[in-house]
Amino acid sequence: MNHDHDPDRWARLRFSIIGPLLAAPPEQGELCKRLQTLAGSRWKHPVNGTMIRFSYATLERWYYLAKGARDPVVVLRRRRRNDAGRARRLSAALIQALSAQYQQHPGWTAQLHYDNLLALAQEDADLGEIPAYGTVRRYLKTRGYHRKRLPRRDTPGTRQAERRLAQLEVRSYEAEYTHGLWHADFHHGSRRVLTANGRWVTPVLLGIIDDHSRLVCHLQWYLDETAETLVHGLCQALQKRGLPRALMTDNGAAMQAEEFRAGLHTLGILHETTLPYSPYQNAKQETFWATLEGRLMAMLENVADLTLDRLNEITQVWVEQSYHQTRHAEIGMPPLQRYLEAADVGRACPDSASLQRAFRCTVTRRQRRSDGTLSLAGKRFELPSRYRHLERPQVRYARWDLRSVDLIDPHTQAVLCSLYPLDKTANASGQRRALETADGEPPAVSSPTGGELPPLLRKLLADYAATGRPPAYLPKPPPESDI
Repeated sequence: MNHDHDPDRWARLRFSIIGPLLAAPPEQGELCKRLQTLAGSRWKHPVNGTMIRFSYATLERWYYLAKGARDPVVVLRRRRRNDAGRARRLSAALIQALSAQYQQHPGWTAQLHYDNLLALAQEDADLGEIPAYGTVRRYLKTRGYHRKRLPRRDTPGTRQAERRLAQLEVRSYEAEYTHGLWHADFHHGSRRVLTANGRWVTPVLLGIIDDHSRLVCHLQWYLDETAETLVHGLCQALQKRGLPRALMTDNGAAMQAEEFRAGLHTLGILHETTLPYSPYQNAKQETFWATLEGRLMAMLENVADLTLDRLNEITQVWVEQSYHQTRHAEIGMPPLQRYLEAADVGRACPDSASLQRAFRCTVTRRQRRSDGTLSLAGKRFELPSRYRHLERPQVRYARWDLRSVDLIDPHTQAVLCSLYPLDKTANASGQRRALETADGEPPAVSSPTGGELPPLLRKLLADYAATGRPPAYLPKPPPESDI
């Protein structure tokens, strides 16, 4: 707020000057002398503290305004100009040109807009005289023409996000309970680490934060940004803190992986994604990254030969000993304190095996009738013979872990059995198991009776004989040698 134009400060000053004349009205003929005395006095400026004077006419106007008013303080306030908020020195042509220039180049600074406006006025004389830079800058500010950060890529999605941001307001939000909403995101670090094979790489940090308490549920550096990495870090957060009700992520490839989405659904966690090209919706994560870079990474700027294990160890210590126990400006207390004191809507986390089984995708494959196998991720898996009747079995697995592949019932999603890769070396021994039926019992083997016709053929012969017609064919006579 501009205190120089604060009406209350100036009203108090004016009332302190005129107030004594209202409390003790001067006698007839004394008003002029009293006003001349006040005009010769010096008063303290209500904003900058300098000593100022007021003319006789000004004091006289204030006196008569306050004398006949029910509320003298209100009438002594500074009045707003009738043309306030309007660009008095900008013509309609200049306003149109400046607005069009901003629509085409929203990433320009106010100075750059002004310089281009000067150049445009030299080309087009109809624009007239260009006012001072301050006038143009104030007009841009009052119209909301602030400098916008340009997107890295010009795509239909980015343009749609810009239009949505320009048309809809942005509001801060907060979950009401602990574990009501978590945030998960990746952050590319500012320091490189040295790997075991002697390469310098930039690690990626996975952070999972509770929305209500700002507590970091888990934080770990990795060398990639894949669905396997996301599931690895999320499972640790679930085991340390419990199951949340909802998880918000962006629309990255790892967050859209079938294994990740299926795992959240299995665990009863609502997956909420931000709008495309709208990182401000996950602002709590972005704020935490700034804190981490400004404090933790700043202290590591002179540490040489930083490895991934050492970086993870330091990061865990900083989170638990510093961040969780330091007062958070937004919530007014340390995140750990709010996490422990707030109402909790979380749930108990299942065991590690259940978590591993949850984050898997479900696919349908065709069974090879020749050897009872199916192809999965470029490998062949054997099905038990009791399931050889399934033409298109459904299996559940994680693409990064083929050690755990389950055959499931497509109706109940129950696990029927585990599948294992085809072992051609073991099959070369020649030993074979007996075929099993669906109920687990070996099939019955019956010997056909010689000379007996099938039931359908016997029925057809009986029906034809009942018609009384002879067979519709002429038998060929046998050779004379056979007579």
